[in-house]
Amino acid sequence: MRIPHLIRALSPILVSGALTVAPHGTPAIAAAATLDGDRIVTGDGDLIVHPINHATLALGWKDLTIYVDPVGGAGRFAELPPAGLVLVTDIHGDHLNADTLKAVAQAGTKLVAPPAVAAQLPAELRDRVIPLAMGQKTNVAGVAVEAVPAYNLTPERAKYHAKGRGVGYLLTMGSARVYLSGDTEDIPEMRALKHIAVAFVCMNLPYTMTVEQAADAVRVFKPKVVYPYHCRGSDLEQFKKLVGPDVGVEVRIRDWYQQ
Repeated sequence: MRIPHLIRALSPILVSGALTVAPHGTPAIAAAATLDGDRIVTGDGDLIVHPINHATLALGWKDLTIYVDPVGGAGRFAELPPAGLVLVTDIHGDHLNADTLKAVAQAGTKLVAPPAVAAQLPAELRDRVIPLAMGQKTNVAGVAVEAVPAYNLTPERAKYHAKGRGVGYLLTMGSARVYLSGDTEDIPEMRALKHIAVAFVCMNLPYTMTVEQAADAVRVFKPKVVYPYHCRGSDLEQFKKLVGPDVGVEVRIRDWYQQ
């Protein structure tokens, strides 16, 4: 084989850590990137928690990278691993952005969303969605995914999140159960959760709930670790104080608004 031809053949491999380009010039996820963040033992490999922005985050488990509510444009994800699974919780712009989804949900990426979200997607994405309404379940790459209720209870906030439209998610990876609240108040279904290893709980007004509501619910369902997220303008130190040290919950405050 001629040496120049061999070099050309190997060059995509040699530069696999660099930013690739998807069709039509859209920045794609770096194929050789690794996910950093907090590590949580699941009994079958560590779960990696990587906050991104507001309601957007990445989870890594084994060889799978999960993106939750990816918004903000392709550049936000350019140095992160490719998505194996994408979860979308609701129709609002801080959860759903079709252009970002097109960039993140590459060939082979599984996409899970409630029917109301699926209905708003362009055809090329809508045809790929696994629709999950409240209470429905699926399994992707060894991860059990259940859509759980997320809605407002307070009458003046009901217009933001009606019951049955958006969802939260309950994921099971190894022995770890992970709760993603989505946009919700401290609903009975949240308070009834059991054996949660990691919880992501929203808090911001007027759209979801107060710090006090969130802390009170966390004290009831007692996740081992809780990350306050979707929390712009909220007093997270007050949340931590209200959760308190007496129920065995570790509150992890991270910077969700650095990007």
